[in-house]
Amino acid sequence: MKQIAILVPETAVVEAVADPRYLFSAVNEFLKSDGRQPMFNIQMVGLRSEVKVAEGIFSIHTDATIANARKPDLIIIPAISGNMENAIRLNKDFVPWIIQNYKQGCEVASLCLGAFIFASSGLLDGKTCSTHWLFANEFRRLFPEVQLIDDKIVTENKGLYTSGGANSYWNLLLHLVEKYTSREMAILASKFFVLDIGRVSQSPFTIFKGQKIHNDPEIVQVQEFIEANYQEKITVDELCSKFGIGRRTFERRFKKATHNTVLEYLQRVKIEAAKKELETGRKTVNEVMYEVGYTDTKAFREVFKKVTSMSPIDYRNRYNKEVA
Repeated sequence: MKQIAILVPETAVVEAVADPRYLFSAVNEFLKSDGRQPMFNIQMVGLRSEVKVAEGIFSIHTDATIANARKPDLIIIPAISGNMENAIRLNKDFVPWIIQNYKQGCEVASLCLGAFIFASSGLLDGKTCSTHWLFANEFRRLFPEVQLIDDKIVTENKGLYTSGGANSYWNLLLHLVEKYTSREMAILASKFFVLDIGRVSQSPFTIFKGQKIHNDPEIVQVQEFIEANYQEKITVDELCSKFGIGRRTFERRFKKATHNTVLEYLQRVKIEAAKKELETGRKTVNEVMYEVGYTDTKAFREVFKKVTSMSPIDYRNRYNKEVA
C-alpha cells in the first residue's frame, strides 16, 4: 500500500489539501468496488496538530506531524496563498523532512504555488518546474536555478513532480493515479470528477502582463514602448537606435530582464491584444490579425498557436459568448 503524506502548510489553500485526499480516497473506493484491495493510505501531515487557514476562517486538523508521521512513499505539497516569501518562511521546517524522505526514496509533488515551498528545498535546482502562470516572474526571481516552464501543466524529474496553476493540479493528481494504479483507473477518476485527462498546457489560460519586475529601468522603457506601439513594424535595430544601446548588449539585457527575446516579447504582446479582441469583439480572425500588426495569415496562426496552444478560431469559440 502506498503511503501518501499530504502536507498542511501554513497559509495553505484549503481545496489543494482536500482535493488530493478526496481523489485518492475515491480511487480506494473504486478499487474496493471492483473487488480489489485499496491502494493508498493517506495522512495529512502538518507542523502542528491544527492549522488555521484562509485567514483563520477554517481549521485543518492533521493526522500527524512531521515528528510522528508514517514514512511516506509520496509527499504532496499543496498550494499556498498570500505573500510567497512569507509563506516560505512559515513553512521552512517542512524542508529538511521533505529532503530526508526524498533521499530515502520518497517521491515529491507540488500543486500550483506549492512549488515555492518545493523549490526552497533545492531539490528542483537544475530541473524543470511548473507553477501558476501569474507568479512566474516572482518564481524566477526567487529561484533562478530552477528551469520554470510557464505553459506546462505537469513536469516530472526523477520522482519530483510539479503542476501548473489552480485547478490544473488535478491533471498531476490523475497522472499520479495512473502511475500508481493504471490508465483505466485514471480514466475512471477523470470521469467521476469530470476532468479533462488530456490537458497538458495552461497556455490558453495565461494572461501576458510583461515581465517588468527586474532591475533594468531602460529595458522597462523599451517594454512600455513595445506595448504602446505593437501594431507597428518594430525592429531590434530601431529599438537599439531609439534607446542608444548596442545590439549585442541590448539583446543580452532584454533577455536577462524579461526571459524573452525581443521578437518573443513583441509576439506575446501582439497575441495578448488579439486574445482580448477575440474574447469580446465581433471582428473576424483576419480583422483581428491586421489590427495587431500581422499581414501574413499563416504566420499569425502559427504564432497564436505557439503562444496559446490553440488556433485563433478555437480560442474565439471557447471564450467569446457571441459565437458560443
